[in-house]
Parts: sequence; C-alpha cells; structure tokens
Amino acid sequence: MKSITINGSQRESVGKVSTKALRNAGMVPCVVYGGDKAVHFSAEELAFSKLVYTPNAHTVVIALDNGTSISAILQDIQFHPVSDKILHIDFYQLFDDKEVTMNIPVNVIGNAPGVMAGGVLSLNQRKLRVRALPANLPDFIDADVSELNIGNKLYINKLENDNYTFLQPANTVVAQVRVSRAAMKAAQEEAKAVANSDAPAEAAE
Repeated sequence: MKSITINGSQRESVGKVSTKALRNAGMVPCVVYGGDKAVHFSAEELAFSKLVYTPNAHTVVIALDNGTSISAILQDIQFHPVSDKILHIDFYQLFDDKEVTMNIPVNVIGNAPGVMAGGVLSLNQRKLRVRALPANLPDFIDADVSELNIGNKLYINKLENDNYTFLQPANTVVAQVRVSRAAMKAAQEEAKAVANSDAPAEAAE
C-alpha cells in the first residue's frame, strides 16, 4: 500500500488552551494509539490533504521533529460542523506482525455483458473492510464484472484473497447490473400497447 509522510511536532502540553492555540495557528492536534503509550503531536492542516480528501487508502509515516518515525493508519477524524476544518485526528500505530482493520476502495475492472445489452452497472460497495498484516494491505480491491449479465450480482465471496480477510458477510453484494429505467419504461409501454390492442378483440367476442 502507498504511504504518505506527515511531518509533525510532538506535543508536550495537551490541555484545552494549548489545543485551541494550535488550531488558531492552522495546526491539527493528533494522537497515535496502539503503542506502549499514546503519542500526541500536531501538524499543519495542509499536510493531511492527500490523506483525508481522497478516495484512496494510504498508510502514514509520521515523522516527528525529535527524529522519531511512526508507521500508522488513520483511525478517526473530527471536522468542525460549520467550517468543515479538521479539528482532530486519531491514528493507529502499525506493527509488522500485528493485523489491522482498514477500509479499502473497490476498483471495477472488465466490461459487463449486461451493460452492453442495455443494463446499468451499480456499485453497491465503494469500500470494503478488511483485516490484514500491514505488508498485505492492498491499495484497492479489484471487482471483475466481466461475467455480469442483466440481473446478475457480484458477491464479496468471489473476491476472497489469501492476503486479507473481509469483515462483511459473504453474501454482501459488491456490484450488480440492473435493468435501465429507459428499458423498463419501454417494456411497460410495450406491455400497455399490447393490452390496449387486445381489448377491442375481447370486447367483440
């Protein structure tokens, strides 16, 4: 999985006054959990743009001003309800021998025959939750729709991989091909026309 480096400064004071001062200065207070003890640090809000405002999944290398580097994943993020500015971020520290849970984006591949026949491809799950060792976390999960005809569904159990475990039920629908509204409307109008054409004949009998 691709990694992003965040340059930060370790925080000595974590009270409300110092936290407010950080935010006023355009900094984001953060905490890294999962290690022997929580690590508090801050970084410029712009440093998180490629991590937060993207559909892609990334691991993070937090490079602190004291020379310490911590590998982690984003665990939780809080936004201001009005300005939408980042208020706080929680990270979870990664260890090579410890599995972690992460949401991974779905990448659709292939051409569905059902779409070529006039159907509409619907992506039911844009991200899937997996558990894996850090080295086995994928950048994305390929969902091959090349065998989907109209009415067919692609279930999560068709995407199983030895490197990670899905946390959703095996019958979770990842993608499907539906009948398009235009095709459905045309079928309804055709059925209505047939019914109307049969009506006079039935009346005559």
